[in-house]
Amino acid sequence: MESKLAILTIDFEASCLPRHGLSYPIEVGIAGQGRAQSWLIRPHEDWAGWHWSAQAERLHGLTLEQVEREGQPVETVFTELVAAVEGHHMVADSLIDQYWLETLADAAGQATPFMIDHVSLLLDEHGAGERRIMEAVAFADARYPVRHRAASDALWLSSLLDHLSGQPAADRSALLRLG
Repeated sequence: MESKLAILTIDFEASCLPRHGLSYPIEVGIAGQGRAQSWLIRPHEDWAGWHWSAQAERLHGLTLEQVEREGQPVETVFTELVAAVEGHHMVADSLIDQYWLETLADAAGQATPFMIDHVSLLLDEHGAGERRIMEAVAFADARYPVRHRAASDALWLSSLLDHLSGQPAADRSALLRLG
């Protein structure tokens, strides 16, 4: 799968995993070239009564009260996200991120703006075998050890892909947290 578009990685944090109930996105982060940005998402009225999991809260460390208080409206997040990723090839390490993008778009009253490819397509493109992947994972783990927040997870994946492609790693100080 050859892509002429620059790659950005994307990650969502959510209220729970869908297997635990109706799930909605609470944070989205994007990363590329060592830079990242993220948005907290205020729960939309359409999601009233959907599930909030204590397990997910322990994982990402965000409380429902925090995202209600500090999150931005879905329309704002959607508009800013679409503008920030325009002209890029979007990649995630979980197939569920497409579901959360669609959930965000639906709440914003918009069509799903882009498709998110799974990282496995790029691993295949780079001919990455198990050893190379394990080395890239170790590199990304050492560079971004804090996980389960959207921007840091997107940076982790971007770092892994940079390592596999032989691109120089960017400085972790470029993490920008918006929202």
